[in-house]
Amino acid sequence: MANKLFKIREKINLYIFDSKTNILKTLSFITLIITVFVLAGTIHYYGFPQTETTYKYNYLIIRISLVYFLIRYLILLFYDFHPLEFIRRRWFEGIILFLFFFDALFPRAFESVFIISSIKEIIKSHTLLIFQFYFLIIVLLEISHTASHLARLKIGPAALLTLSFVTLIFSGAGLLMLPEMTTGHHFRFLDAVFTATSASCVTGLTVVNTATFFTLKGKVIIMLLIQFGGINILSFAAFFVTLSRRTGGLKYQSIIKDLLSVEQLSDTRKILRSIIKWSILIELAGSILLFFSWEDVIPFKNEEGKIFSSVFHAISAFNNAGFSLFSDNLYEVGKHNLISFQFIISLLVITGGLGFFVLQDLFGISNIRQRFNFRWKSYHVSTKITLRMSGILLLAGTILFFILEYNNTLAGKNFISAVVASFFQSVTTRTAGFNTVDIASLSKPVLFFFLILMFIGAGSGSTGGGIKVSTFALTLRSAIATIRGKEHVDFFKKNIPYDIVNKAYTILIYALSVIGLSTFALTISEPDTGFMKLVFEEVSAFATVGLSTGITPSLSNAGRIIIILSMFVGRIGILSIAMILSRRVISSKYQYAKSTIMVG
Repeated sequence: MANKLFKIREKINLYIFDSKTNILKTLSFITLIITVFVLAGTIHYYGFPQTETTYKYNYLIIRISLVYFLIRYLILLFYDFHPLEFIRRRWFEGIILFLFFFDALFPRAFESVFIISSIKEIIKSHTLLIFQFYFLIIVLLEISHTASHLARLKIGPAALLTLSFVTLIFSGAGLLMLPEMTTGHHFRFLDAVFTATSASCVTGLTVVNTATFFTLKGKVIIMLLIQFGGINILSFAAFFVTLSRRTGGLKYQSIIKDLLSVEQLSDTRKILRSIIKWSILIELAGSILLFFSWEDVIPFKNEEGKIFSSVFHAISAFNNAGFSLFSDNLYEVGKHNLISFQFIISLLVITGGLGFFVLQDLFGISNIRQRFNFRWKSYHVSTKITLRMSGILLLAGTILFFILEYNNTLAGKNFISAVVASFFQSVTTRTAGFNTVDIASLSKPVLFFFLILMFIGAGSGSTGGGIKVSTFALTLRSAIATIRGKEHVDFFKKNIPYDIVNKAYTILIYALSVIGLSTFALTISEPDTGFMKLVFEEVSAFATVGLSTGITPSLSNAGRIIIILSMFVGRIGILSIAMILSRRVISSKYQYAKSTIMVG
């Protein structure tokens, strides 16, 4: 019987072989057209005042699109040479389409079950939203089957990374300019780009009051920009490729390998899965903990507002963004000494700032199992450097802030509250940008030390910014090795290759150059603003921290453009910019005659 079915299927495959290519191309074109129409309708529905007409239009086009996707699924199933493998590969999409089809044919079939009937009564007024969410799932699943085409783009990893952020920023800016996203129903293009860049680059600098200027829809857009920018939309695309169980080719794997700085091609799929896993688990846990940490001193209109605020701040903290739903950031929280809230935010910031590679090395099940079975197996050198340097910087920041600000911004707090505030500011200054004290009131020594902390930043491969703690540690270690006359740079009895040392110095020099040139430009565009404030603003932007002495809303258009570029360059990595702008040498396997020059 099985043999007969196989022969029948073989004959069908031969019959449809000639038409398969044209059919698939036609379906791809129709899918693109329908997707554009649905997305345009959805954007118009939520971005402009809603009417009965727009509701009916969106409801109709969503239902038509779902019917199309069902027909398309069946056609793809028929034209696939291995139908059973197709069903196994796209089982989730098949189940959802089957449920939609069954509910469309028998709309009252589920009502006999009391629980489902109750749910349907609750969500009856949100039918369109449910169908739109369903359509989003279908589109994401479709991306998972087509993302492998990314490998065909003949652009380098750095350019691809830059393009992903440019697309995210301008898409976000366009959405934020829609009337329903702001309370005043108007948002300047430059300010929209500034806000979208700040959110996508997880910085936190704002030219408007996030709490009062944006509606709930606008705040959701900002939250999504933070999420996509924090873990990088390229990681999302690659994740969907791994979900669909398609490799995407060696070239695509190499692109991800370069961007994530992993050592083997086989590591990329595991690392990309862990990025999504850690993000979801940590943000979910953080949201729950934050929900129970709010006290009565923080007013919420309703329970939904409290839930949204918890989720928003958890995502903002883990992605080291520094955006808050309060007009004064977290200064009000600091005044009320919400210790548990500050501790949870600090924990989320630290976790996000360590980096996904470090989290996987520390808490990955396979790594824990290997260290348990093989006592000689230790943590990776990068993990040790990140943990040690982060601990030193956190401790130094806490102690110095406590000592220097005890009679200033910490005045009136008891000892425990002062220590917590000092620790919180030491944590967030390095990359997150939250503040529970008035930054404009800080003493000059603290501001100067904050500049150093912001410049160093978080761990490599993390959601944070700065030149990274590993870069700082490597350049410092290299300088010490040179002074001591050592020929090699080593950490924990491991020699570091000189190409990595050279990259660290390149990052350091380029970072200082960008900050210097940008600050010089700011002194021209903002002649009436103090130099220290301009330097602080620029370093905060470049390091994607988001702390400000309060000058951001008063920046001129030219000043805002300078800060936008600084945030962008700081986020995608100065080394990536250098790789894009520099020409590839044809050959590097040569040497000129040696000579000496005087230095120092």
